[in-house]
Amino acid sequence: AVGTDTWKTIADFPELTGGAPAGDPAAPAAAAALGTPSKLDIISCYERSWALLKADFWPLFGVSFLMAMIYMCLGYTNYSGLFFVSPLLGGVFTSGHYYYFLRKIRGQPATLGDAFAGITKAFVTLLVAGLVVWVFVVVGLICLIIPGLYLAFAYAFTYILAVDKGLGFWEAMETSRRTITPQWWRVCGLILLGIPFFLLGIAALGVGVFVALPLIVGAFAYAYEDLCNPKK
Repeated sequence: AVGTDTWKTIADFPELTGGAPAGDPAAPAAAAALGTPSKLDIISCYERSWALLKADFWPLFGVSFLMAMIYMCLGYTNYSGLFFVSPLLGGVFTSGHYYYFLRKIRGQPATLGDAFAGITKAFVTLLVAGLVVWVFVVVGLICLIIPGLYLAFAYAFTYILAVDKGLGFWEAMETSRRTITPQWWRVCGLILLGIPFFLLGIAALGVGVFVALPLIVGAFAYAYEDLCNPKK
C-alpha cells in the first residue's frame, strides 16, 4: 500500500478472496492499494511476449523445450490409461513454467530451478488444486457443457497464484475465478489465439512449436501480471 513499507499477500485481503463481510470499510482501501486492472489487451500481451522472446531467446526457448518434453510425457499417460496423472501433475509443471516467465517479465533473476517452482514452493497445494479443478470442470461439462467451459477458463490463474502469491488451493481457485470472470471472454480469446500459433509451429516441420510455446506462455504470463498485479 502507498505510504507503507510492509508487503502483504492477496491472502491478507479477504475482500479479494471472498472472506470479507458485506460493506467492509477496509475493502475499498485494500482494492485501491492493489490497483484496479483495466480491460485485458490481448494483442498487447502477444506483442510484449514476442519482444521478450526476441530479447532473451535461448533461455526462454530452452526452458520451454524442457517443459514441452514433460508435457508430452504427461500426455502419454492418458494413452496408457493413467488418466489421473495429468490432472494431478499438470498444474505443478505449468505453474513453474509461468513462474519462470514472470521473473523474466519482472526483470528478476531466473534460473532453471524457478521453472520447477511448482515442486519446491507449492507441491501439495498444486496437487489438490489440480484434482479439484479437474473434478469441477468435468462435472461442469457433464452439466450442459457451458458451466465446464466457464470454469476451465475461470480457473486459469489458479496454479500460478499458488506459486507466485503463496495462496492455498481454494483461495487460489477463487481469486482466479473472481479476477477472470469480469474479463472471461478476453481471457478466453487470449488462450484460443494461441491455437493458430501452435498450429503454425506444427506446420513449420514441428520445430516451430518450440517457438510458439514460449510465445503463448509469455502472453499468458503478461495477462496474469496485468490482471493480478495491475500497476497504478
